[in-house]
Amino acid sequence: MKLQQLRYVTTVARQGMNVSDAAVILNTSQPGVSKQISMLEDELNVDIFVRSGKRLTGLTEPGQLICRIAERILREAQNVKRVAEEFTQESNGSLVIATTHTQARYALPKIVQAFREQYPNVRLGLHQGNPVQIAEQVASGDADIAIATEAMEGFDELVMLPCYSWNRSVIAPPGHPILEGRLTLERVACYPIVTYDFAFTGRTLMNKAFEAQGLIPNVVLTAIDSDVIKTYVELGLGIGLVASMAFDPLRDKGLREVDASHLFEPSTTHITLRRGAYLRGFAFFFIELFAPHLTRVEVEKAIGING
Repeated sequence: MKLQQLRYVTTVARQGMNVSDAAVILNTSQPGVSKQISMLEDELNVDIFVRSGKRLTGLTEPGQLICRIAERILREAQNVKRVAEEFTQESNGSLVIATTHTQARYALPKIVQAFREQYPNVRLGLHQGNPVQIAEQVASGDADIAIATEAMEGFDELVMLPCYSWNRSVIAPPGHPILEGRLTLERVACYPIVTYDFAFTGRTLMNKAFEAQGLIPNVVLTAIDSDVIKTYVELGLGIGLVASMAFDPLRDKGLREVDASHLFEPSTTHITLRRGAYLRGFAFFFIELFAPHLTRVEVEKAIGING
């Protein structure tokens, strides 16, 4: 049994039994993946995958258990490597952050700048996606840290640590009636709305606020990107409901903002980590830059790693 074979099995499973896609991710050939999986099944004397002809269609019962154990083994192997790197290459390595567009565009630039000044030799990657994609990347080990508002309770292997709370603003072109007078949900509901996609928890809180007052918001366009929302509001498609951090009066000169924090419950942004993952020293430095209250001791306790 080889780590490579376990990696092939878990990658195929994560790619929905698509061996071709797994081969691309693994930077090898499809026949090579199939051969290694067959060799492992022969060694274990058990089928890991359900087959229909030459196609893999699912995991067998023992295959499900093997896949879960293989994921843990691969994570621990990665932890061993990181421990060695921590003592031999303290200021070198890579750190991958999975996050939403809003966080990457508005919350992280100063953090990234400060991190780069302290660790210029660490390769930093920002992977943007929706909440499910972000959670999957951390759960699979493709990303080290997730930063998002959305809850990720569906992933038992992940730990969520609260960072800060935020709320929303209404944005509109200059001269729009919504900018005048007291802002209420009734007034907001009178206009076409451009806002976030349903995949985001912040959108759910927005809907609850309208429902509590018996109102139905006229949402005409949704997006996962705050800049896309602002673009269509500038074009006159409707008023926008965005995270307050996403509005910059210096950059967004074609728009005006009204604070809407009195209309909606605040949302909380979290850092999400994989249980049992060994984090390099520079990862803790990044976390403390973003959320100073999350010390190394607190984080290690939360994810189950002892110093």
